Amino acid sequence: MNSNVHLIDHPLVQHKLTLMRRKDASTNTFRRLLNEISALMAYEVTRDMPMQEVEVETPLETMTAKVIDGKKLVFVSILRAGNGILEGMLSVVPGARVGHVGLYRDPKTLTAVEYYFKMPKDMEERDVVIVDPMLATGNSAIAAVERLKELNPKSVKFVCLLTCPEGIAALHKVHPDVPIYTAAIDRQLNDHGYILPGLGDAGDRIFGTQ
Repeated sequence: MNSNVHLIDHPLVQHKLTLMRRKDASTNTFRRLLNEISALMAYEVTRDMPMQEVEVETPLETMTAKVIDGKKLVFVSILRAGNGILEGMLSVVPGARVGHVGLYRDPKTLTAVEYYFKMPKDMEERDVVIVDPMLATGNSAIAAVERLKELNPKSVKFVCLLTCPEGIAALHKVHPDVPIYTAAIDRQLNDHGYILPGLGDAGDRIFGTQ
């Protein structure tokens, strides 16, 4: 496997993903599981976050100890389904900043068209984690990464729940430097751009809009 693809195969992540795949999982169950799985994935994604030393007073003496600077991290949600991952990640790093990028797929060309873009200031000082449940055709991911690179952030990572060989290849063809973190690499894309076996349309399942 590509060294820039990180498969998060922790038993708890895999267990929750299996429950999410079931077509009879309710909207409430799906949303709750996505929240839990996102928090677990956040541990892996933030493993190499920079730390700094601060002075603290324990009940017994003064010492120096490590802390992270959560404010330097930006979670960027690809609307609307990315918001399903955002909440779980923020439960682990509540100090993180949040950006949003709105993209829709042009039905004729299947390319991503931007309709919304709002980021924190001083992006060149920040590490960016882009979140979207599915990396399928890769078009939205490529467009989001391209747009964010214009702001010169310190680093960019892409986090999804599910992907497939086609999605990985598409994103890494254009952005080979962006690591992908995922809980599963499924078999393939179908003709409509859905991941097989997959779990259906993540946005519809999160928000109950089928």
